[in-house]
Amino acid sequence: MRKIYTLGIIGTLLLGACNQTVEKKVQSKNVDTVVVPKADILISEALTSEQQEKLTPDSVLQRMKKGNKDFTEDNLTVRNSTERVRRASLGQYPKAVVLSCLDSRVPVEDVFHSGIGNLFVARVAGNIINDDILGSLEYSCKVSGAKLIVVLGHEYCGAVKSAIDDVKLGNITTLLAKIQPAVQHAKASFKGKTTSSNPDFVAAVCDENVKESIRLIREKSPILNEMEKNAKIKIIGGVYDMNSGRVEFFN
Repeated sequence: MRKIYTLGIIGTLLLGACNQTVEKKVQSKNVDTVVVPKADILISEALTSEQQEKLTPDSVLQRMKKGNKDFTEDNLTVRNSTERVRRASLGQYPKAVVLSCLDSRVPVEDVFHSGIGNLFVARVAGNIINDDILGSLEYSCKVSGAKLIVVLGHEYCGAVKSAIDDVKLGNITTLLAKIQPAVQHAKASFKGKTTSSNPDFVAAVCDENVKESIRLIREKSPILNEMEKNAKIKIIGGVYDMNSGRVEFFN
């Protein structure tokens, strides 16, 4: 993995003027600074309304697959975040919305190699569906024009394991109950030990949980269901591999 050093004032100036094709390390008293090739700096502008309108769900999905490939290949990215914040301050027209688990090991924008203004991200333990999540997805697509909904599960999900173990603890109990249908669906067809100590069963429940969230989106949101039927959006699932960083999209 290539190393990115913390950039001080000198580093900021070097980034702005950089035109080399090879990284160069500069020593100072307090910090190691690198000059980064322009090709390795994410400088794409936040989308305009007109640009967003021209996108299709399939083109957005391909862009996200490409972004994930960049992430897994450890392509260096330095974001011009301060500039993007200013330029996106008056409006937002993201390409997609990702419903992800709360897990801190799944940095959604990085996983898809996206900068400020590109993605809506809704996070909740177990990437479950409730009224607030549905409202957020409807806002993202119907009001703000996102073309793609990605329900993103991940390996070794603590919420999934807790649901398998039927944990009861405060408000977590209600949340885990929303994962129970996935546990039961997986048990119906799984051959082997159906406990949280079996990683294969945990993976099976994770897959079922993503599918269950997609089913509930279509069932409980007439707005999103109609948009998908009219090809305005696409709803797709995927699972993040903790070891490789790869997102395996469902067909």
